Amino acid sequence: MERTLIIAKPDAVQRGLVGELIARFERRGLKIVGLKLMNVNTALAQEHYKEHTGKPFFGGLVSYITGCPVVIMVVQGPNAIEIARATIGTTNPVAAASGSIRGDLGVSIGRNLVHGSDGPQSAEREVALFFKSDELLDYERSADRWIFES
Repeated sequence: MERTLIIAKPDAVQRGLVGELIARFERRGLKIVGLKLMNVNTALAQEHYKEHTGKPFFGGLVSYITGCPVVIMVVQGPNAIEIARATIGTTNPVAAASGSIRGDLGVSIGRNLVHGSDGPQSAEREVALFFKSDELLDYERSADRWIFES
């Protein structure tokens, strides 16, 4: 069972595509275990994109993600990271496969609708940046049921 962070970026929120994005992840069998609408502050954006610090596009990434509300979610399921990445599509929407979020709905590299963690270590780090552990539900796949803990 894996968890991964998904961000519906400002262009997805502005274009009214959040429901479509959520539906695509759910149709792939992933369970939403955390969800919030928020404004990302500069410090959080810089920490989230820290691997890009010093690159020419770093300032633009931070400015963009902090400029408009985003929807942050954690999805869970077997192979969640790989499934989410395939559902999202490649970074450049022009090259993304038809049927993927970016292939069907993306406009440009800079406005590519959605972020998904790229591996288990980044997923763990990114989930912890945006969610406290008590903000996440637990879904037990083997029994195919939700477990709500207080």
